[in-house]
Amino acid sequence: MSDIDIRKKGRAGRITLTRAKALNAMTYEMCLAIERAFDDWRDDDEVEVVILDAEGERAFCSGGDIAELYATGTKGDYAYGRKFWADEYRLNHKIFSYPKPVVSFLQGFTMGGGVGIGCHGTHRIVGETSQIAMPECGIGLVPDVGGSLLLALAPGRLGEYLGLTTARMGPADAIHAGFADMFIPEQKWPQLIDTLARSGDTTVLDPAVEDAPAGTLKEAQTQIDALFAGEALEDIGRTLAADDSDLAQDAAKKMSRNSPLSMACTIEILHRLRGPSATMEKALDLEYRFTYRAMEDGDFLEGIRAAIIDKDRNPKWQFADRDVPTAAVAKMLQPLGADALKLEDH
Repeated sequence: MSDIDIRKKGRAGRITLTRAKALNAMTYEMCLAIERAFDDWRDDDEVEVVILDAEGERAFCSGGDIAELYATGTKGDYAYGRKFWADEYRLNHKIFSYPKPVVSFLQGFTMGGGVGIGCHGTHRIVGETSQIAMPECGIGLVPDVGGSLLLALAPGRLGEYLGLTTARMGPADAIHAGFADMFIPEQKWPQLIDTLARSGDTTVLDPAVEDAPAGTLKEAQTQIDALFAGEALEDIGRTLAADDSDLAQDAAKKMSRNSPLSMACTIEILHRLRGPSATMEKALDLEYRFTYRAMEDGDFLEGIRAAIIDKDRNPKWQFADRDVPTAAVAKMLQPLGADALKLEDH
């Protein structure tokens, strides 16, 4: 497949995304190919570590390739999207629970679907150019691909802040928020990957780790916690409107572009996940309840139209006044019964 290079080298299984011109956006075929590789290598004694990287300087993976989702959804075919998300989430879960080390090198944009394959492994490496984000609320989805679990486990109320504003994290902020583990300058990556592949020993990474350039989230943590402590979208909106700080005004501006229904459901998902019962299985189940309904009942098709198709950046969201009824949130997140996400092999 020209979009991805999957091979064994030394003691490693190597997966390299090769759609650099498309910012390595992940197609459905790429998703299935990655899953097959993980399945093949699970019990392969020659593979001691899996390495994920990507060609090009601009992106590890900018997200999922959503053009086909729009094309089918606008024709009233919701089955393709539901299958795409179910299969993608199954892959995310496999990476998260994989019995061997999974090392990812996350340069440039790592967003949405890129987080799903790059931020659930055991060793998540960022460099100078890394920009990690969950931008789903901007297109009428919720942070998914297991990203809701990362947001729920982030310190304080960072999960709400990152999910609702879709803010991008540089390397230090990604480490602080729990989306990455270590900063290694990108000039070291090629040699490091070769050494890791030859040895299969992840301890070769340790001497290369350096302090990341300073971020902003750690310093802003207390303020973010206060601004995003509300129980619902309306509460957070009122708190932001009453605060004239730069952070509050910037957050309010970013949120003004996003789907109110998506943001309200994101808050509810994070609140349900947060605590000792948080698991990847629960996160993916909640995400799938939303995405299963996103085309028919949510804002997804309108979000894609405004952002990708017509590019007018003027989506006509439901509940544009931000007064999202509790019943609307409950409808999007109610159990799917027989259609619930199944994580066992297809």
